[in-house]
Amino acid sequence: MEKQGILFIVSGPAGSGKGTVVSELRKIMPDVGVSVSATTRAPRPGEVCGVNYHFTTRADFEGKIAAGEVLEYTEYLGNYYGTLRSEVERLLGEGRDVILEIEVEGAAQIKRSFPDSVAVMLIPPDSTTLERRLRGRGTETEEVILRRLERAREELKSVGAYDYVVINGEGEVERCAGSIRSIIEAEHCSRTRMEETVGGFFG
Repeated sequence: MEKQGILFIVSGPAGSGKGTVVSELRKIMPDVGVSVSATTRAPRPGEVCGVNYHFTTRADFEGKIAAGEVLEYTEYLGNYYGTLRSEVERLLGEGRDVILEIEVEGAAQIKRSFPDSVAVMLIPPDSTTLERRLRGRGTETEEVILRRLERAREELKSVGAYDYVVINGEGEVERCAGSIRSIIEAEHCSRTRMEETVGGFFG
């Protein structure tokens, strides 16, 4: 019998480097399925629809919510962000591990729906680094930056709902992705996930 894949959540405040780290993780673990989130925000320079996000309209997103096609979602700074149910179910149905790169609020929703999922919070080493990253983007107003910093303060209070915390320091993308890879490998060896294998050892 083929083993069921495990659902992994990678989330953290804006500026924690989620997208960069998950992209690196995909390079070193190409067989891991990555569910691409949907959003109503406009693409940033260099972002590709279907790779970074499924970019869609507000009306289309709300239609998917009404139809139960969105597994989790949040509205942030006037835009929706969410996980399409079809993406996750397709990948898990193939027996593949799935990585969800989502917002902190969405992570809590997934944990309620999939209590067996594994949640990893990604954070910068300190608030100074976080602010420098947000300002370094050069794509957001001062008001938006301050709102993101305040939101990050609130999001870090949710750390108790996570299974792991990984620090993404400057120039440490490869090391950070490697840490998450180690978490994935360790979870497959956890006692609770190996009970069936051990129980059927002698047939």
